[in-house]
Amino acid sequence: QVQLVQSGGGLVQSGGSLRLSCAASGRPITMYYAVGWFRQAPGKDREFVTALSRSYSFYTDSVKGRFTISKDNAKNTMYLQMNSLKPEDTAVYYCAAAARGGSYADTGLYDYWGQGTQVTVSS
Repeated sequence: QVQLVQSGGGLVQSGGSLRLSCAASGRPITMYYAVGWFRQAPGKDREFVTALSRSYSFYTDSVKGRFTISKDNAKNTMYLQMNSLKPEDTAVYYCAAAARGGSYADTGLYDYWGQGTQVTVSS
């Protein structure tokens, strides 16, 4: 059974940093076409944040230069390092994994999702 279990998140002041982790089980992370992170703020749709294919990483414009996606194949875990956080980054963050190719920013591409973790950035 495939599972993605998230950890990290919490409350941080504007300008601070947080790291989210997403541990995969049931399938090696190297076998996924892509892994990614999405977020959902209250009253808004889930939006793309970043994705990592076997060769490239992709970021939404609002997080470029501040967020970094990575993975540790030996630990079967992916990470989202978030620096210079802003109040508008406040949301529930979800990790996701896609078994087949497609548009990285499309939630429909992803087959498996983490449980979500709250990130709150105070001003």
